[in-house]
Amino acid sequence: MKLLRRNFLKLAGGLIAAPALPRQAAALDYPTRPTKIIAGFAAGGGVDITARLIGQWLADHLGQPFVVENRTGAGGNIGTEAVVNAAPDGYTLLLATVPNAVNASLYEKLSFNFVRDIAPVAGVIRVPMVVLVHPSVPAQTLAEFIAYAKANPGKVNMASAGSGSAPHMAGELFKMMTGVDMVHVPYRGQGPALTDLIGGQVQILFAAAPGTADHIKTGKLRALAVTTAARMAELPEVPTVGDVVAGYEASQWYGFAAPKNTPAEIIEKLNKEINAAIADPGMKARLAAIGGEPMPGSSVDFGKLIADETEKWGKVVRAAGVKPE
Repeated sequence: MKLLRRNFLKLAGGLIAAPALPRQAAALDYPTRPTKIIAGFAAGGGVDITARLIGQWLADHLGQPFVVENRTGAGGNIGTEAVVNAAPDGYTLLLATVPNAVNASLYEKLSFNFVRDIAPVAGVIRVPMVVLVHPSVPAQTLAEFIAYAKANPGKVNMASAGSGSAPHMAGELFKMMTGVDMVHVPYRGQGPALTDLIGGQVQILFAAAPGTADHIKTGKLRALAVTTAARMAELPEVPTVGDVVAGYEASQWYGFAAPKNTPAEIIEKLNKEINAAIADPGMKARLAAIGGEPMPGSSVDFGKLIADETEKWGKVVRAAGVKPE
C-alpha cells in the first residue's frame, strides 16, 4: 500500500513537475464537444448535486456541455470502472468521494485499482458529519456517551447509510479509537437511518450534516459532536469528536478525477476552473446549502488526499472486518 501510495503521489506530482512539451491541439482546444461526468450514486444525493453544480459552472465557462450521468451500484464501483476504462482524453470524468477510498480495501476483487488507474483533478468540498443520538440515550456529552457505551457493550445500535458508507466508516473509526462495542445496523441511505433514529429503533448515527439541523433544533435528536477537525459554522456550540478523542477526524469529501494518462494540460485547465468555481461567492452559497466547505488546491493536493484516505480507511476496514453488503 505504501509503495502504491508513493507511486500515485509521484504520478500526481508529474502533472505539475513534468517538463514543458509541445501541446497537442486536442489539449489546447479542450473541450470541443460535450464532457460526461459520471456520478456513482443516485440522483439527489451529495455526489449528484455536487457534480451538477460544478458541471454547470464548467459548461458556462468552457463553452461546452458537461453532462452528469448517474451509474449506480456496488458502492460506486460501477461508475468508477466506467471512468477507469474510458479514453484518457478529458471527456469522461468521475465525481470521486469517500467510498472510492474505502472500496479499495472493502472489495477483494475489483477490475481496477483506484489509486493506480485514475488521475486526480481537483477537490471540491468537504462535508462534516454530526454524531447524533436519540434523546433516550442518557448522555449529554460525547464523553458521557463513551462511558455509557462501555458500560453497555453490544447494547447500543449504530445506524449507517450502508456498509462502507462514510457514516459507517466514521462510526467504525470511532469504535476503533475508543474501544466501545456498538452493533452496526446498515440502511440503504441516510434518510431511512435518520427515520429510525428519530423513532428510537437505533441509538446513534454518524450523519452527513445536511438535513440534520432541524432535527437538532427541535430536540428530536441530540448532537454530541461533529467529526471534522474544526467546528461547524452552522453548529458552533457543538464540539468536535477530536476534543474528546485525540486525533479523530472523518468527513465526506467530493472531487474530480479522470482516467489515468489524461493529458496534463487538460487536468490543469479543469483544476483551474474548478478552483475558480469554489472561490466564487455564488457557488460557495450553493455548496454551503448541502453542507460543503470548499476544498481548494492542486491536482497533487487532491491526489494526496485520496492516497491518505485510502490508507486510513483501509486500516479501519481490516481492523473492523467490514464486508460489502
